[in-house]
Amino acid sequence: MLTRSSWCAAAVALTLPSFAGAAAATPGTLSWQPCGQGECSSVEVPVDWSHPDGAKMDIAIGRLPATDPQHRIGVLFVPPGGPGASGIDTYVLGGDKIARLRRNFDIVSWDQRGVKRSGEVRCSEDLLDRAPKDFPATEQQYRALLDYNARLGADCRAHTGPVFDFVDTTSAVRDLDAIRGALGEDELSFYGASYGTQVEQQYAELFPHRVRAMVADSNMDHGMTSGGRYIETTSADLEGSFSEFADWCERTANCPLHGRDVRAVWDGLHARAEAGRLTDPATGRPLTAEALRSEALEAMYRPEERWYPFAERLKALQAGTPAASAQAAPALAQNSYQAIWCEDWNWQVRDFAELRSWRDRAAEVAPHTRLSPFFSDVTACLGWPAEVRNPQHRLSISGTPPILVVTGKYDVATPNAWNRAVAEQIPHSVLLEHDGIGHGQYYRNDCVTGRVEDYLTTLRTPPPNTHCPAAWPAEPPPAAKSAPPPRRPAHTA
Repeated sequence: MLTRSSWCAAAVALTLPSFAGAAAATPGTLSWQPCGQGECSSVEVPVDWSHPDGAKMDIAIGRLPATDPQHRIGVLFVPPGGPGASGIDTYVLGGDKIARLRRNFDIVSWDQRGVKRSGEVRCSEDLLDRAPKDFPATEQQYRALLDYNARLGADCRAHTGPVFDFVDTTSAVRDLDAIRGALGEDELSFYGASYGTQVEQQYAELFPHRVRAMVADSNMDHGMTSGGRYIETTSADLEGSFSEFADWCERTANCPLHGRDVRAVWDGLHARAEAGRLTDPATGRPLTAEALRSEALEAMYRPEERWYPFAERLKALQAGTPAASAQAAPALAQNSYQAIWCEDWNWQVRDFAELRSWRDRAAEVAPHTRLSPFFSDVTACLGWPAEVRNPQHRLSISGTPPILVVTGKYDVATPNAWNRAVAEQIPHSVLLEHDGIGHGQYYRNDCVTGRVEDYLTTLRTPPPNTHCPAAWPAEPPPAAKSAPPPRRPAHTA
């Protein structure tokens, strides 16, 4: 299964202490230890917030203190994406991602419950390695999927312990407010992208008076109840993103496929993969249609880095020549994404026929790319044994300052339609649109960056209907020619 924040997956490979055993924090009593460019601590919280006097667990947090203390505004909390990404790895150990905001803010992030240093969800590697990788094509495969998810969930529960059943986002949001209290802050400012926007949205629902400012970039729409609609919208934005790639290649002289019908090249490769006749020249092994679509999805996350290598990859596949050496997939030992996801989303599927109809509808809206690999966000939860503690619901937010919602024209991980739905659900929200594609608009576009930073520091929102123009790749990134073919990301973060 995929994660929806591959754009922030370049975490620094360092290991921190677990910070276990920290006493329950009261304002100003956190004990900080050096880590990376900043400092880390932990806050003790209940495993089950409905029983606050019961078993406890530690939530690891990290902080980069403001570089200009005299002009410090407060805390900017940055929830990581995923779900399952480590905020400590991403923002404290790899602390240059939002460096300009650090002048005025303490940058604070976390490993939320179920993730890495905060009670990580762990499962048997051999069972994780047997995860179904394709959309079920028959009734028998559908039944096998249900059975596999049930067995995997039971295995993860046995290896993780009680927190396995309490990794939903509502519980994480209550942890977040405990962190706020331990920091001694009355209010927090927020920048979140991808799954991080769901954390923000639900925090604004439960604790609106604690929000100073909030940027929600590339939004999850947790109000969506239809698995069919979920698969359709993700597939539509994959198709739209691929069409932008094909058009770019046609007008860009140094695109490796310039002068060819890019859509026809893709359609031919996809048809060969579906027929079992496409061989990966980098490995000598068959390349499935699902794996090919996953490579396309990965390329659409960051056009400025990945479009040239993706075009080279398609050219090599068509020619049957190696583009680069293959990468070995890492061993899997944790499964935070699926555990958190399946306590947040309740997908009602009557039977295999209904599930198949959702795939057919996706193929109608995406005639070239056919089906987004994020179908697994639906299928991975069918038969999962944990209670859906935080099922989908329309947002109910009142009493916050204006919230800035940021979207792209096409976004393969959080489609444009989701962002528009979220903006409609939040009273007095302001929608900022990037007319390009990719995931995480703040990182894609200088215009978006400037608008976001101005709002967070001054509380001035952009005018309604503000658009930031797209900027398409003009030159290959430095490593494009030697980059290995994209690897389908592990189902982690």
